[in-house]
Amino acid sequence: MFLKFLSGMVSRAVNQGSQKSHSKKLSTFVLIFLLLAQSASFASTADIYYSGMTVSDIYFEASNKFPTNPDPQMTPGKLCTKPSSHRYAENIAYCERDVSSGKKNQIIAAYDSELGFQIRQMNRGDFKIDHFIPLSIGGSNDVENLWPQHKSVYAYSDIIESELSNLMVDGKIKQKEAITVIKECKLNLSRCADLQKYLKSLH
Repeated sequence: MFLKFLSGMVSRAVNQGSQKSHSKKLSTFVLIFLLLAQSASFASTADIYYSGMTVSDIYFEASNKFPTNPDPQMTPGKLCTKPSSHRYAENIAYCERDVSSGKKNQIIAAYDSELGFQIRQMNRGDFKIDHFIPLSIGGSNDVENLWPQHKSVYAYSDIIESELSNLMVDGKIKQKEAITVIKECKLNLSRCADLQKYLKSLH
């Protein structure tokens, strides 16, 4: 729409004033048009900012220092099997948070030693031990469901987790679909923005 507007401005510049005048205007508008068109081509939903960083920024910063997603082999995800209660209209199993400091350190050490990351050399406060399948939608506290998540990464996925929890409370999404959505977001951050739009449409 905006590019169409600029195109119209270029056309008007051509039709106004003397040949010299409109040529000057045309050059100016064409330059603006081309710069903005080039900029727009890079402004995909994959580059929407969360906490000042795009997905591209996160991938660049991460390099081999920290994971941008849970490793599918080490962290395939696991549902709660020893619930403290049941929630929502679906009556899904719910586990209270129960992850010891020792288990957290174990997760970090495993990702470093087995996958070659450098998390232990970084600021521990920049990470949390995330539940791949969130507790709020039926995930467990088992090692298979835990991974070290950098703050730049959970700035994206936490928004989706919150949306899913609210939708489950309202009975507008089932556990199976909620798990599919959160896994897609956490395994591919560039999809989170589109998934958020989809979830908002369900309210």
